[in-house]
Amino acid sequence: MDQELERAALVALLRRGDRPWPELTDQIEAVGSAREILDGALDPSGQGALFDTTPAVDLDAVVAEIDAWEREGLRLVTILDEDYPLYLRLVHQRPPLLFLRGTAMEDDLRVAVVGTRTPTPEGTAHARAIAGGLAERGVTVVSGLAAGIDTAAHTSALAVGGRTVAVIGTGLRRAYPAQNAHLQQEIAARGLLISQFWPDAPPSKTSFPMRNAVMSGYSLATVVVEAAYRSGARMQARLALEHGRRVFLMRSLMTHEWAREYAARPNTTVIDGPDDVFRVLDSLVPSAGELTWA
Repeated sequence: MDQELERAALVALLRRGDRPWPELTDQIEAVGSAREILDGALDPSGQGALFDTTPAVDLDAVVAEIDAWEREGLRLVTILDEDYPLYLRLVHQRPPLLFLRGTAMEDDLRVAVVGTRTPTPEGTAHARAIAGGLAERGVTVVSGLAAGIDTAAHTSALAVGGRTVAVIGTGLRRAYPAQNAHLQQEIAARGLLISQFWPDAPPSKTSFPMRNAVMSGYSLATVVVEAAYRSGARMQARLALEHGRRVFLMRSLMTHEWAREYAARPNTTVIDGPDDVFRVLDSLVPSAGELTWA
């Protein structure tokens, strides 16, 4: 019951909305208890109920709400839980909680394949070949369930009987874009959906950049197929480098100044096709101390 109350306290703290989520995540990890932080927030004077004007939180009611989510198939994992994804735990942008639908696997090799929502035919073909080849080799293909490159990556992994994970920019009760609703259901049945947002949360301008940070932290490498300067895929490449993860850039991206800049950094490989990714799969698993907290 203590763990259930800790998770409920974390949910209650997030709903207060009085501090940024990264700050709250740091505090909870440092203290090791969401309940202790919640108690301090409800009674900042430290003088007890005599001076406390903030309504008490019914943690049992929040526990019941979490139970209802999980009966619906929305599994809640918090930063205090042992099964919070290890690689994601190491990055600064780690969210305090995740909602999962599907089957989580922490010992899998995960590679993100991302790119534009409006790809060229060549870009789509590259995405399909890379994702399908990774999946055939037992690698989990991670992407963001967006139109274009993301959709090609997910569908290709599923087509060869492989595993894919979608990190989405809405709550798990929503599907965005709407035309990917069936694909989202298929991924939940055969792989895993991840969201850091409340179950009914709609898409927003801020949710997708946050999604890309989580996708980078969750994956051991990111392959960028096609991307403009102002794109989530470019942002994810930058974040992956900050996180100490391997980044693969298609050579066609070298027409962009940002891609040439990233290509000059350590941990970046410019690729001509799928084989360039497949050749280095064994080296993607980091040794102790290789991953950085960023």
